[in-house]
Amino acid sequence: MEPRLEVAEVFRQYEQEFLARWGDTLSSHQRKAFRDICACRTAALGARLQQCDHCSHQDVVFQSCRNRACPKCQSGAREKWLATTAQELLPAPYSHVTFTLPHQLCGLALQNPRLVYGMLFQAASQTLLTLAADPRRMGAQIGFLAVLHTWDQQMRPHPHLHCLVPAGGIAPDHSRWIRTRHPRFFLPGKVLGKMFRSKFLVLLSRAYRRNKLRLCGALTAFKKPIEFDRLFRQLKRLDWVVDAKAPFGNPEHVLKYLARYTHRVAISNGRLLNMNDGHVTFRWRDSANGNQQKLLTLDAIEFIRRFLLHILPPGFVKIRHFGFLAHPHRRSALLLCRKLLRAPASPNPLTDVRQKPVEHRCPRCGIGTLCFLGWIPAGAVIDLPVALPVFVDSS
Repeated sequence: MEPRLEVAEVFRQYEQEFLARWGDTLSSHQRKAFRDICACRTAALGARLQQCDHCSHQDVVFQSCRNRACPKCQSGAREKWLATTAQELLPAPYSHVTFTLPHQLCGLALQNPRLVYGMLFQAASQTLLTLAADPRRMGAQIGFLAVLHTWDQQMRPHPHLHCLVPAGGIAPDHSRWIRTRHPRFFLPGKVLGKMFRSKFLVLLSRAYRRNKLRLCGALTAFKKPIEFDRLFRQLKRLDWVVDAKAPFGNPEHVLKYLARYTHRVAISNGRLLNMNDGHVTFRWRDSANGNQQKLLTLDAIEFIRRFLLHILPPGFVKIRHFGFLAHPHRRSALLLCRKLLRAPASPNPLTDVRQKPVEHRCPRCGIGTLCFLGWIPAGAVIDLPVALPVFVDSS
């Protein structure tokens, strides 16, 4: 069976050509992500040397880059995060609510990612918290998490938030758990969309008045107030898309569902099919046509460019908690929720999110155990069997 194509392989093969064409346009964090992905699990980062205690077979495990944009380095972080989150899930149905920015704002988001994506979190969270607290809707304090995605299936800019919200909340006097009034939906999507649009445009207008927006290239015209006002009026006339799905699932179901959205990057290695004559072909899902699986072939340089568009600024948190889940006393809030829901104080451990034990069995003899010998320094030429010295772990 042929080895599976990986994003890192595309990056490494077309590194020089890409940098010659687009290198001057990259930000420092995009350039770092590019370098890290190219070096991930290669001799450039060093390696761990292991040897079988039965047949003396030697095995080298290359170091990971651990960059959050790297497709190969997310599974471990995801499993660890899900194991922790499993303890915070409530025994109640959950609703999946998606907030999407209009495509007219994509260019602005690419030039001002920290500011615009931050406003997206702020507007969406204020919308959910305000409407849920309205006595005419639910009249409850809710808690939820939101995950930022900035791409569509073809890696084009498409900023949106995936919010996972319990279908209910805590009464203002903390005396009971209030469920949604309509079992078939969380809150009306059109109502959510109107308030989301209003709150985001207030934040956008404030940022413009305070000269916080970077407007370069194709956006230079918006430096003129008359042009920005024209864009503002256009955005105000649009119907902003907020998709609120019907509440679903028990905690185990919710966790498996959540795993599809957290710790994702613009494209996973599993979607790549082949790379030929400077072009990359991958699968994508066409949501406009019944989620049909289709193929798309891009020039390799364009493939890399699209991938790097979705590298977030350093330190930007893309998974955030709101409501009682963001409260400094989150633990006590969760205990109150479980009490009101008449559920055990601690959820049952979910066995499917436990960390799998590391397999140390020798791949050659199948009998012995691979034992750690030492570290091979970064950039060293590796030729097995490795003759010591290596950097032995003194601990």
